[in-house]
Amino acid sequence: MPSPSPSGPPVLPISEHEDEIVAAVEANPVIVVIGETGSGKSTQLSQILHRRGYTRRGAIAVTQPRRVAAVSVSRRVAQELGVSIGEEVGYAIRFEDRTSEKTKIKYLTDGVLLRESLSNPELKQYSVIILDEAHERSLNTDILLGLMKRLIKHRASDLKVLITSATLDGLKVSNFFSGCPVLNIPGTIFPVEKFYSTDRPTNYIESSLRTAIDIHVKEAPGDVLIFMTGKDDIDKMVSKLEERIQNLEEGSCMDALVLPLHGSLPPEQQVRVFSPAPPNCRRFIVATNVAETSLTVDGVVFVVDCGYVKQRQYNPSTGMYSLDVVEISRVQADQRAGRAGRTRPGKCYRLYPSSIYQKEFLEATVPEIQRTSLAGSVLYLKSLNLPDIDILKFDFLDPPSRESLEDALRQLYLIDAIDESGQITDVGRLMAELPLDPSLSRTLIEANELGCLSQALTVAAVLSAEITLRQTRSKDMEGKRKRQELPDGSGWGDHVQLLQIFESWDQADYDPRWCSDHDLQVRGMKFSKDVRNQLSQIIQKIAKGPTDLQARRGRKSDPEYRKLRRALCVGYGNQLAERMIHHNGYHTVGYRTQLVQVHPSSVLEGDEYGKLPVYVVYHELINTTRPFMRNVCGVEQTWVKPILKKLEKLNINKLRYESHVSEMVIILVSLIQC
Repeated sequence: MPSPSPSGPPVLPISEHEDEIVAAVEANPVIVVIGETGSGKSTQLSQILHRRGYTRRGAIAVTQPRRVAAVSVSRRVAQELGVSIGEEVGYAIRFEDRTSEKTKIKYLTDGVLLRESLSNPELKQYSVIILDEAHERSLNTDILLGLMKRLIKHRASDLKVLITSATLDGLKVSNFFSGCPVLNIPGTIFPVEKFYSTDRPTNYIESSLRTAIDIHVKEAPGDVLIFMTGKDDIDKMVSKLEERIQNLEEGSCMDALVLPLHGSLPPEQQVRVFSPAPPNCRRFIVATNVAETSLTVDGVVFVVDCGYVKQRQYNPSTGMYSLDVVEISRVQADQRAGRAGRTRPGKCYRLYPSSIYQKEFLEATVPEIQRTSLAGSVLYLKSLNLPDIDILKFDFLDPPSRESLEDALRQLYLIDAIDESGQITDVGRLMAELPLDPSLSRTLIEANELGCLSQALTVAAVLSAEITLRQTRSKDMEGKRKRQELPDGSGWGDHVQLLQIFESWDQADYDPRWCSDHDLQVRGMKFSKDVRNQLSQIIQKIAKGPTDLQARRGRKSDPEYRKLRRALCVGYGNQLAERMIHHNGYHTVGYRTQLVQVHPSSVLEGDEYGKLPVYVVYHELINTTRPFMRNVCGVEQTWVKPILKKLEKLNINKLRYESHVSEMVIILVSLIQC
């Protein structure tokens, strides 16, 4: 198959600074590149260094905090170089690797690079590592910054590190890396006129809708970028905007095309967003904050900014997540506005007063490391087992809270990843090799011992695919009928139901029509299948039994799924709840007691008296109208006893301070206390 014709790199501001960049890279192990919107840093830096010979002794790795950006930017670079994805240019995201031995420029998520460092701590396969979009301050990027600080001391002669961003505090990062150079690359930003609302609208979707229609009717040609908080808001906005445009008087304005843009969008729909608009047609792109900096949509002249973002927050004192709509930062607001000035002077409509922008918005987004569970990150750092990581040499740009670190240690102890004194166990090392949440990793390892690995792989794949399986969640009778025909989990809960659904699809030979007939999202199911295949390959080296679904066909089923539920009990030993005596409410068991309820969507059933199981494990706690356990499974009291014994022996001081272990945690706690 012939390679695509190269489109050639566009003329972007960064091209004028090529010699300056190469000279700085040549003279320094680390440089910071602050590239304004439209400078070309994400697509051109890797090509510049490739052209200048930096791929002769290793590949160039370019990290992105988002999957969609890693894929789209790599495709753009491949197009400019005239190569197919997977050849000279490729990408690697969780559960998908489009690279080969030929690959010289590799775009990958920050999490994938962390996983690669487990098997190769020195990352010898790379001559250059570019941490792109570092201003987003994702958890994995912050860990990588600390890892790079260590790496350059060991590989100063043959490794170059570039930290790039549109808005990052360059001086702060420079100081973190002992005063490394900071290069500022201007972007192609035309003037953007900003319009503020007189007050905050009560309904930002309706206000955004009215603003978009006003632009369409009154303004000159040019695409419109509308920022929403998440997929649900985007779906509502797309539907309402299409309806409102159809109701406009024919001939009163140009044609319109409404397109969504978010992280879980299928690749074929992403292509439409980055393709030029048809003649005499205005595009409306309704996007999450993925369009702030990670992805650039050409042709945008107008921006509608609702001033909000949906942010996942973790409370270590309760172990509970909440998905909150919060105000954006001033940095985010400026990035959004800048999207209107990429190709010509533009306009940004801010649906909030200027006083809110000046006085209420934070300067920058709170780093993810300060608002998420750290269990997986602590496990990763412990598994590195590097002797030179000591109290003086490992640090973060912004340290996490002491409470979050202690919460992570307790979680890992309860699922056997670390022992009483904080040392990583053999089980913990196996867990770290799996690209999963620690609870799911522990479940797979226990399932392997109990002989139900195939079942557990299916459950882990569906949960970690992070895609809603339900098609429409429609409330009509037809949708309800389709869902009622799905397996019910045999009363044991949601994990069992997910397994039964997937196995039923397997029995139907993965026919997409089976998904549609049961109101299931075809893409979500297919992705879960791909994830399962990837996990099966990863776990083969420790598997004690078959991992393929076909091995289960025709086998007599365990009607109570006892082995699977027991494996889940061990894996979710840090997420256990006990039923209240007089009703079906629960309280969480452990070092943080919380009154919770089973989520209304759960298929968990009670006994003949209506009583739910005494003990359950859950995949996550979420706080919506009240605290709910989501994805719940009933477990037996005898399985819970070892967990209760571990709780009795839990001593946080031993986990934190034992002299011969947990250097990383001592380091972080020391930083916090300074």
